[in-house]
Amino acid sequence: MSTVRASAFGTGALSRACALIHTLLTVEALLLLAASPGLAGLLLLRPDPAHLPLAALCLLPLGPALSAALYALHHRGRDLTELHPARAFLRGWRLNARPALALWAPLLAWLTVIAFTLTHFAATGLPGWWAVLLGGIGVGSLLWGAHALVLTSLFVFRARDTARLAAYVLLRHGRATLAAASLLVLTAALTALLTEALPALLAAPLLLSLLHGSRTVITETREEFTA
Repeated sequence: MSTVRASAFGTGALSRACALIHTLLTVEALLLLAASPGLAGLLLLRPDPAHLPLAALCLLPLGPALSAALYALHHRGRDLTELHPARAFLRGWRLNARPALALWAPLLAWLTVIAFTLTHFAATGLPGWWAVLLGGIGVGSLLWGAHALVLTSLFVFRARDTARLAAYVLLRHGRATLAAASLLVLTAALTALLTEALPALLAAPLLLSLLHGSRTVITETREEFTA
């Protein structure tokens, strides 16, 4: 009887729910800690378009932190006897910090250029439809970045191969792109309607949702693009 009870411990629905909550809280805390130098800098910046380049610099640590969080959530234990979220996060950071930054830094620079142009659009003298075009390019870049972040967090590719694969996924996997777009809209709504800090505090469940929406992408990449 004791053997049966021992083997069943940690495998029930309640145990799995507790394991998920524990993992989300741990990953969230480690993500905020890893990104804290940049987030602290953001708090000191006034909401001024002239500070966009500084804001981009402050966001640099966030890329490797998001990648490590995705790695930890993907490799999370499903029951209370197999919980090592902190160990998985640290391993993900060690493995992915450099490749994630190689994609995150150019993306931030590109988005900064777009945001700076849009905030100073009246001075450019361009027709209004250019603003719409730039906004669409910015949204597309964010969606590409979401796919690239998932791919570089879970697979080992060269940066340029990850960039090309993310562009392929953006066009080929409409459902995964739509799921990422939904999370982008949700994040923007939380920021605009409530507070800028809320998306950061809910980063772990948002990333878990991103992984869930990218299941077909992960499966195809594993089967078609890895040995």
